[in-house]
Amino acid sequence: MARRQVRAAGGGRWLPWLGLALLPLAVPPAAAPGGCPSACYCVATPELVQCRYERLEEPPRELPATVHNLSIVGSNLSVLHRAAFAARPLPDLRLLHLRHDNIHTIEDMALQGLPALRTLDLSHNPLLSVAAGAFAGAPLLHTLQLNQALLAAPLEEQLALALRNLSLRRLELAGNALRALPAALLPAGLEELDLCNNSLQRLTAAEVQILGAPGLQRLRLTLGANPLSCDCALRPFLAWLRVAAARVPDARSLRCAGPPPLRRSILLHLRPEGLMCAATEGGEPGRLETASYVFFGIVLALIGIVFLMVLYLNRRGIKRWLHNLREACRDQMEGYHYRYEQDADPRRTSTIGTPGL
Repeated sequence: MARRQVRAAGGGRWLPWLGLALLPLAVPPAAAPGGCPSACYCVATPELVQCRYERLEEPPRELPATVHNLSIVGSNLSVLHRAAFAARPLPDLRLLHLRHDNIHTIEDMALQGLPALRTLDLSHNPLLSVAAGAFAGAPLLHTLQLNQALLAAPLEEQLALALRNLSLRRLELAGNALRALPAALLPAGLEELDLCNNSLQRLTAAEVQILGAPGLQRLRLTLGANPLSCDCALRPFLAWLRVAAARVPDARSLRCAGPPPLRRSILLHLRPEGLMCAATEGGEPGRLETASYVFFGIVLALIGIVFLMVLYLNRRGIKRWLHNLREACRDQMEGYHYRYEQDADPRRTSTIGTPGL
């Protein structure tokens, strides 16, 4: 009995420690120091917050006020509503990455409460609608990344209205299957434009003139991985590129995608006057192809006329030749007829059959 009491007393000695060990499991976890969201994690300090593949449907509200760089990747934000990040003031937020978040609509004043925002990344989102005042809450925005974000719908007009009051310095439009220079999206003062991996076959003479317009003379243009067609329609751009290669950082790596004789040729190794016209729809190449067919038809017509004139001038000789040909054919037929009659004579057949007589 005494031993049992001693054991009970020894076991009770550990109960307070066991209660302290289980206390964290009974009390809900407190927010991380500095207000780091529970669905995200802060790297090193609360100034860098990353929320990756958490399937968030709205931006987290418990963000630290000192955050400088916020990255929300792989969520399902769908719509950036008005003042989407204004639940708590973020006066120091400078970089906002919203990639692969299935964003299709950006409403007016969606960035309200982000007065220090410098860079906004909306790449890899199926944008369908961008309000005219979508970026009005970020007056200091100077870098906008829209890589593979304009594939779902044509948004050039909407984006032009949304960017009209901004002082953008860099615009990224890579991977959007663009077939022409988006002139409406080039505000005065733009310094860098990324058009890599699009569907540009050339820049027309009018587009080259836009690159030299006031306010865009310092613009640096990136054009890698575009299917450039090195025909005569590319001459204005090639002439400009040879003079302004410093404005195209990847100018030395640009290569021709066609026509076949020039495929993989380095663009700067070609001369504008050496680019031949290919058959395309409309434009100068189409006109030249039509002219070549007309010229070929005229040549054939002249050959036909000469041939008819030769026949007319030699009509008597041709008539005489036809008469002689007919007589020769008649003589040949008469010879065949004579031999047939000889072979069919019964007396000649019987004589041949009885050689002893």
